[in-house]
Amino acid sequence: MQERDFSADYVRSLIERDKRAFINALSLDEVEDLEYDALFWLRKKQRPPPGDWNQWAVIAGRGFGKTYTGNQFIRLNVEGDTPLGAGKCSNVAIIAETAADARDVLVEGPAGILALSPKDYRPLYEPSKRRLTWPNGAIGILFNATEPDQLRGPQHDLALCDEFAKWKYARETWDMLQFGLRLGTHPRAAITTTPRPIAVLKEILRDPKTVTTRGSTYENEVNLARTFLETIRRKYAGSRLGRQEIEAEILDDTPGALWNLQMIEAARLMPDMAPGREDLARRVVAIDPPATSGENADECGIMVASRSRHKTPRFYVEDDLSIPYAAPGDWGRIVVDAYHTRQCDRVIAESNNGGEMITHVINSIDPTVPVTLVHASKGKYIRAEPISTLYEQGRVSHIGAFPELESQMCVMTPDFDRKTAGYSPDRVDALVWALTDLSTVPTDLGIEV
Repeated sequence: MQERDFSADYVRSLIERDKRAFINALSLDEVEDLEYDALFWLRKKQRPPPGDWNQWAVIAGRGFGKTYTGNQFIRLNVEGDTPLGAGKCSNVAIIAETAADARDVLVEGPAGILALSPKDYRPLYEPSKRRLTWPNGAIGILFNATEPDQLRGPQHDLALCDEFAKWKYARETWDMLQFGLRLGTHPRAAITTTPRPIAVLKEILRDPKTVTTRGSTYENEVNLARTFLETIRRKYAGSRLGRQEIEAEILDDTPGALWNLQMIEAARLMPDMAPGREDLARRVVAIDPPATSGENADECGIMVASRSRHKTPRFYVEDDLSIPYAAPGDWGRIVVDAYHTRQCDRVIAESNNGGEMITHVINSIDPTVPVTLVHASKGKYIRAEPISTLYEQGRVSHIGAFPELESQMCVMTPDFDRKTAGYSPDRVDALVWALTDLSTVPTDLGIEV
């Protein structure tokens, strides 16, 4: 009997009538095999490239299928010809932005490893051990980029780095991975991410041992909701945010912006270098809630920041808790929880933008939380200039990385236009309110050191 051509390219070349005939002629076993055939379903850009490379960077827009690509990359390297047959690799580091992302997206999600694997090849997942064990003995360990030292010690011959540009400690996590990526004859890593102009990603892309694949959201239109595509085209097409999140452009620093990544990077600290609460004079949580609701609503900016006890104080950006538009009760609970868990002194909010409402929402959740309302008498850029000066003086440190916040900071120019940018800089607004309060409110706790 003539062997059927099961390649996706062949099936796509058929006219619609012949596609139906081709599929109808398949046996149940053939249909099941096809369902889990990674190379059949992967588009050309989603397939691992040929050649002598160490890193494969998939730089693509939202909805491109990056998670699917990364997990199929693992399958193609770990699975053998039979369930018990050895694959190319057997010790895999699976690294996500957070532990929850590793579990909920990379393992248990709709494009997760468990869902993509046929029954006979499906790995055993042990959440308490952060471990996947394939029938052929291959092991995958889950890591997250908030705890780089997890990677200190373990050895690997394969790695998947998901949403790399969003990692809180991207450089530190990547460096720890490099020391452990030392098994086998040719250990390799796949990086799947929507881009951000972070230094370590740029360095990886410049490495001659890196192969880069770039892709747009629109390349996966067939698998995306029509309403989603209509919305992003209407709201973001042609905007700076759209160029980054849809077309996957890595956008460098903007001329005339109040901040640049070099300035932020120079003072960045790891958590073990951050001061303790006893070393701080004050800590606040600042909120810039959305003024509108619905699909066109802005984000809710929520920042936690602190001030040292020095006579000439230093400032620390500790957390970006910002969320997409949410009901007041939702952002109110985040703010109140941050106030208590981070031992803050008060909540800072803009009175121009629903100040009384903010106070009411927070005090209805917890009447003991003090709220200070500040009035915006100047434009965003002018309000932010004194804070930019603190950064220029090296007096503000980010504890870890905050990619979304830092992206907004690095495009804050005098002519910043929300419509052109495709978003409102709510994270920057919350940051400015927090650091303005910390740098201007008198305190008698300053000491010379």
